[in-house]
Amino acid sequence: MAARTGAEFLERLSAARVHVDIMGETLIGGVAEHPAFRNVVRSYAELFDMQHDPAYRDVLTYPSPTSGDPVATSFLVPRTPEDLAKRSAAFKLWADRSLGMLGRTGDYLNSALMALAAAESWFAQAGPGFGENTRRYYERVREQDLLCTHTLVPPQANRAVTASQQAGGALMAHILREDDNGIVIRGARLLATIGPFADELLVFPSTVLRNSAEDKQYSFACAVPGDAPGLRYIAREPMDYGRSHPLGSRFEEPDAVVIFDDVHVPYERCFVLGDPELCNGFYTQTSAVVHMTHQVLARTTAKTEYLLGLVSLLTEAIGIEQFQHVQQDVAEVIMTLETLRAFGRAALADAAPNGYGVLTPAWPPLNAARNLYPRLYQRFPEILRKLGASGLMALPTQADVTGPAGPDIASYLQSATLGGADRVKLFRLVWDTCVSAFSGRQALYEYYFFGDPVRMAGAYVASYDREPYKAAVRAFLDRS
Repeated sequence: MAARTGAEFLERLSAARVHVDIMGETLIGGVAEHPAFRNVVRSYAELFDMQHDPAYRDVLTYPSPTSGDPVATSFLVPRTPEDLAKRSAAFKLWADRSLGMLGRTGDYLNSALMALAAAESWFAQAGPGFGENTRRYYERVREQDLLCTHTLVPPQANRAVTASQQAGGALMAHILREDDNGIVIRGARLLATIGPFADELLVFPSTVLRNSAEDKQYSFACAVPGDAPGLRYIAREPMDYGRSHPLGSRFEEPDAVVIFDDVHVPYERCFVLGDPELCNGFYTQTSAVVHMTHQVLARTTAKTEYLLGLVSLLTEAIGIEQFQHVQQDVAEVIMTLETLRAFGRAALADAAPNGYGVLTPAWPPLNAARNLYPRLYQRFPEILRKLGASGLMALPTQADVTGPAGPDIASYLQSATLGGADRVKLFRLVWDTCVSAFSGRQALYEYYFFGDPVRMAGAYVASYDREPYKAAVRAFLDRS
């Protein structure tokens, strides 16, 4: 197989028997047509179709090294600056399609799998089979163009104690036992975004593990089919409220708790087993986190471009951009966008091969971006709410525009540059970006995308080499 079309993606999903509990209803299959998922699933199908569009396919695909068929560029192992530039362009094309609102498009974890597979020898430290498993799984996902999600976070029960101390160690997903053919997992994990319609669930290490006997049963990485026996998703309340919500009706990605009810995973799908030390280095020692963050930066850049366009149309529509406090807010969005672009250029300009020969973007600018954006993004909904003000409150829907209230809307809801219908259309988009349930989930999602920002800041400080700067200050102090 090669890069899939949207129809092929939907066909595979229609055949899957994924177990999803949502709003008191249990689904065993049928996800593609369920109202909670139908629209976002088709937004994902559009991304797959882009791979076959003559306008995009040369950027979004490359020839498979094994079959020669076109496969997704996010699987490309970068060896040259041109490879990295192509990966960046592919990330950006997909991100632009959703205005940066889709956070779990396939290119995110495809990038991780590429880096992990290239680091085959690192996984082989625990046995040659693990390295081979990692490489073969990456090749399988690449050739079948599978959509993956992952689950990382333990249940939020009692963060004051370790996983082994919560309910006798039974809450967090753990290796219950091993047999001749693989492992059996029992317990739960959070936050499998798009889990209900992903082809594959990657069960990856999350929190830092102590190298103790108690931690070994929680120290593993593997891949599970989305409809594996015993695997269940509990999805949160959907936020797709139909056409009156232009973003939520297209890009509402479901988040879900994952229940492992004695899920059997064959050994060939296991990448790490019972090794806390390898789990703790899973992302950093393989450069997976760098390539994942490269994709995220392209997405957040696209999202910020959208926000700049939206805030500019808003200020233009109601004639407020001549006010200095408004200009200050617009400038804040512009500065964020140019900061992200600079991080991206620096990451590519300073790229270097890692220990496995993979040309890898520079980590310092990417690490700065991933620490900075979760905070910067919180300002954007605030700015839109302030500028839209009361105009966002009594806002009719599209049904009102075309209904009996249409003439009144045309007369009384016009703006400086827009007729009433177009003003409502624009303000509905602003609403869905800064006020709706969808927008609230986006803000929360961005804030915790890479984890707790406070803990991230602590790790950032601890990992940053400040000795040269301290030495420079000491040298100044020592001058006569």
